Amino acid sequence: MDIINVVLDMKGLSCPRPLIGAKRLVDELATGQVMLLVSDCPGTQDDLFSWAQQTGNQIVKTEKMPDGGIGYHIRKGQVHEYNANVSLDIRGAVCPGPIVEAKKLLNGMQSGEILKLISDCPGVLSDIGGWTSATGMTLVNTVEAAAGVHEFYIRKG
Repeated sequence: MDIINVVLDMKGLSCPRPLIGAKRLVDELATGQVMLLVSDCPGTQDDLFSWAQQTGNQIVKTEKMPDGGIGYHIRKGQVHEYNANVSLDIRGAVCPGPIVEAKKLLNGMQSGEILKLISDCPGVLSDIGGWTSATGMTLVNTVEAAAGVHEFYIRKG
């Protein structure tokens, strides 16, 4: 996972203040650096994902924080855009469905080609790293495209 370059704790502040604070700090980061924004405002999630989509920044991970609130890992800019040869949007399927279907597609792909797998199954996030390394594939990037929806870029080995 990415190194966190700066942490902004906005717990206790109502929206849109967490978004405004995040924008100010992200503007000061170098492309590729990551800020951890911690917020307990229920509107922050929708605000951040909309803002990230409009600005080209990435929400690479969200997590419940031990001291309360939600942590949003925000990467400034697009570090690398992966051109997928094949895209599989399998939202709604539960494990092991996403990996089973990804395997079927990857079997028909050429070495070096990239599959973009989109899934909202909570289990796939913890399973995909081990599966790719055990099968000779490379997990080149993971992005949280929306709350609970992940894009996995898998290169066939």
